[in-house]
Amino acid sequence: MQTYRYKNALLVDDNFIDNMINQKILNNSDFAESIVVKQSCEAAISYLQELVKNNDDLPEIIFLDIRMPVKTGFDFLVEFQDIQSPKKDTVKIVMLSSSLDPSDHKKVIEFNNVTDFLGKPLTSELLKDI
Repeated sequence: MQTYRYKNALLVDDNFIDNMINQKILNNSDFAESIVVKQSCEAAISYLQELVKNNDDLPEIIFLDIRMPVKTGFDFLVEFQDIQSPKKDTVKIVMLSSSLDPSDHKKVIEFNNVTDFLGKPLTSELLKDI
């Protein structure tokens, strides 16, 4: 029987190639039993709202790109605070960025759910500490 660290994960990134690479790394690392991929913050927020509406479990962990068109990862974090679920506070959010700008790192500290800030692409080595 396969053992996973998380039951479900959400990967949010507008870059199709990054999504493919990161999803493969997550799968190969037995990181989560189920990985849902969304290519925009809007799609991710809608997905989470639908889960809440249907009384389904929220993802245990979200991997979130910072730089995306229309709405950024920071916009997502603000909207995530409005998700009406008692389990919202247990969701871990890992910010992803191909540029490790120190000002981005400072911005994410103010959000309670953000547990990590990692460079892209993910590696199995980076996942060990999450």
